Amino acid sequence: MRVDLFGLTMEAPSVTFYLWSPWRCTALEHKLFEALKTVPNATVEAAPDEIRLHVTETKSWRTAVQNLSRVLKGWQEEATDGGKDERRSWRWLLEADVDATGYDMTGEKASIWAYVRLSLDRGGPGEAEKGEDIDLNGFGVQVWGEKAE
Repeated sequence: MRVDLFGLTMEAPSVTFYLWSPWRCTALEHKLFEALKTVPNATVEAAPDEIRLHVTETKSWRTAVQNLSRVLKGWQEEATDGGKDERRSWRWLLEADVDATGYDMTGEKASIWAYVRLSLDRGGPGEAEKGEDIDLNGFGVQVWGEKAE
C-alpha cells in the first residue's frame, strides 16, 4: 500500500496505530484513537495493555490521516474559542532505528514510527512568552517495512 504522510511517500505492507496503556493516556490520545475506529477495512486488536488498529489499504490510510488531522485541528482551535491567550500547534515526529542488517533494537525488521508533538505558547502583550512541547507518548503509528521471507 502507498503511505503518504503530507508529501513523504513510501510503500509499506501495512500500518498499525497504537494506544499504549489506555488507562494512562490523555483525553486527546483517546480522541485520536476513537477517530480511527471509523476507518474502513481496519481491524482492531485489543491486548491487556494496549489497543492496536491495523490498516492495509491506501484508501484506509488516507481516511485515517484525515481523521487524525481533524481531531488535532479541533484541539488547536479550542485555544482560540476559550478567550485564553494561548496558541497551539502540532507536528509529526518520525523516528527509525536500524542496524547494519536491517533490524531494530528488538530484533524486528525495520519500520518507521510516527508520533505527535504538541506545542503550547502562552503569554499576552507585556508578558514573557512561555512555550511548552508535549509528546503524546500513549499514541503512535508504525509504518511496517517489508517482511523477511
